[in-house]
Amino acid sequence: MQEIEQLQNNLASAGYIADQDLGTVLHLSKSLQRPVLLEGDAGVGKTAVAQALAAAQNLQLIRLQCYEGLDVSTALYEWNYQRQLMSVRLSEQQQTDARTLEQQIFSEEYLLPRPLLQAITTDQPALLLIDEIDRADDEFEAFLLEVLADFQISIPELGTIVARHKPQVILTSNATRELSDALRRRCLYHFVDYPDHQKELQILEKQLPDLDRRLAGSIVSFVQRLRNEHLKKTPGVAETLDWAAALMQMRVTDLEGSMQEIESSLGCLLKTRADLELADNTWVDGLLKPETLAQ
Repeated sequence: MQEIEQLQNNLASAGYIADQDLGTVLHLSKSLQRPVLLEGDAGVGKTAVAQALAAAQNLQLIRLQCYEGLDVSTALYEWNYQRQLMSVRLSEQQQTDARTLEQQIFSEEYLLPRPLLQAITTDQPALLLIDEIDRADDEFEAFLLEVLADFQISIPELGTIVARHKPQVILTSNATRELSDALRRRCLYHFVDYPDHQKELQILEKQLPDLDRRLAGSIVSFVQRLRNEHLKKTPGVAETLDWAAALMQMRVTDLEGSMQEIESSLGCLLKTRADLELADNTWVDGLLKPETLAQ
């Protein structure tokens, strides 16, 4: 479809190389007004999809970073208690009656919107990124189902607030726990895997246009081979970009003749002590075999 191809081109202009499957899911998400669940290992670029999509569609990006213990007030709204207290003290001096005072301090003026409320009250269409939903607990996930079903929020003191514009919603998960069937049913699904050689090479060329193409190919081949090793933390696309930028700064032009520079910069790729301890000369040399780096 022409619309999907155009979306892929817009995402590429925003810095993200999307294949047709991902482009199709994102297009359907918008046209069907359904959330998208992007699942995959940490570092494969799930958050970058949302960032590029917001930029490509000129949408405000509103991000809710999930974590263990995330509660409704942090994700939805809070009352500005300090302002409310100041108003109460001022009203006592002015002898304001209790009913009027209650209506005053429980108005939108004293409301502190958090990401979920921001996403449905914004004046312009927005993209809501619910990042790493698998880190939140089951209770928060159940609450989120209600919000995604109706795109409205009930605040006891104010009533029900309905979305002015339904946001486009992207959820990401690193699969650290199993998500509920109810959440999965409400979402379109796409698994984001590590890119193949050609796609990762395109990403490097897009993000680092000054990088020598032959060196870029060698970097991608090295990282692709590295991902097959038994590592505690597999390097993602972001690590590939960091390492390529580091090698450019170190004026490396050829991996095969740059063992010292490679070893000293592996901290860009390997992020645990155990993985770095594997990186001796023999191990790195094996990854640098000509047949490994051949294009």
